[in-house]
Amino acid sequence: MEEINLDATDIKLLECLQADASLSNQTLAERVHVSPPTCLRRVKRLRDAGLIECEIAVLNADRLAAALGHGLTALVEISLDRQGAEGLEAFEARAVADDAVQQCYRVSPGPDFMLVVHVADMPGYLALAQRLFTSDANVRNVKAFFSVKRAKFRPKVLFAQ
Repeated sequence: MEEINLDATDIKLLECLQADASLSNQTLAERVHVSPPTCLRRVKRLRDAGLIECEIAVLNADRLAAALGHGLTALVEISLDRQGAEGLEAFEARAVADDAVQQCYRVSPGPDFMLVVHVADMPGYLALAQRLFTSDANVRNVKAFFSVKRAKFRPKVLFAQ
């Protein structure tokens, strides 16, 4: 992976975009004090370097609940029997391919993985457990914690000041 050098303008662009990716190029350029063509070129370079993975809309689950139902969010600890590279990579590949898995972290010490999953309801969680945990002979232990309230959700990379 190619290393990219970031200056103060690049950092400011990244901070502005992760706060609001819907900003127009004109507004973004004004906020970081560069010309619009320079801003466009820099953002393209940051995307091409893989620093900007994607731009998404973060939906308000509580506001959508009336129309869609609240759903069920769980934080799930997974421990495997065999922690060799092949076993870890196989489980990780299956987890990240499942749409119900919103986040997947390989962690240490303790469990091997922490997952954040979102499903429609408890039967949806049972189906997920069957797909990911029960059908994998290498899964030794599963511990699920069900969310009763989401107090904060802001995916954000912090930059040293």
